Amino acid sequence: MSSNEFPGWHGTTIIGVRKGGEVVIAGDGQVSLGQTVIKGTAKKVRRLSPGGYDVVCGFAGSTADAFTLLERLEAKLEATPGQLARASVELAKDWRTDKYLQKLEAMLIVTDGKDLFVITGAGDVLEPEHDVTAIGSGGNFALAAARSLMEGDSTAEEIARRAMSIASDICVYTNGKLTVETIKA
Repeated sequence: MSSNEFPGWHGTTIIGVRKGGEVVIAGDGQVSLGQTVIKGTAKKVRRLSPGGYDVVCGFAGSTADAFTLLERLEAKLEATPGQLARASVELAKDWRTDKYLQKLEAMLIVTDGKDLFVITGAGDVLEPEHDVTAIGSGGNFALAAARSLMEGDSTAEEIARRAMSIASDICVYTNGKLTVETIKA
């Protein structure tokens, strides 16, 4: 890396697990700059209540970019109360076509307890095939762990916590300081 090249922000694992009539979104607390941990207790999972309807969101990527997207999502949800799918598609369309939003470097996992989506800057609104989704630097580790745990008797929260623990053991950009939000269908 050249001396004038920004090393980039790293660190986040966010997982969404749907099982037994509830959805859990969990996120770790680590924010890293290059090889340095800047903060270990960041909260990257939030509960929003636009129009009186609860929505839980987790984000990976640049914090400022993610908050910009959360504000936009909240505005879309206020315009279409109780319609997470529609608000998510509208946000993804804006994100893909707006020149300012196209530069944002973040991803979101969102749920209202019924629907569970990953929203990306490529214009994608993806619903997981196996009731588990994950994003961020340790996302693939958490996803694999959670999918293997879905068969047993564990609750959605137990699966999310165990998967995040496994991811934090493998990914140097993920820690075990979790924020966990649960929402029922």
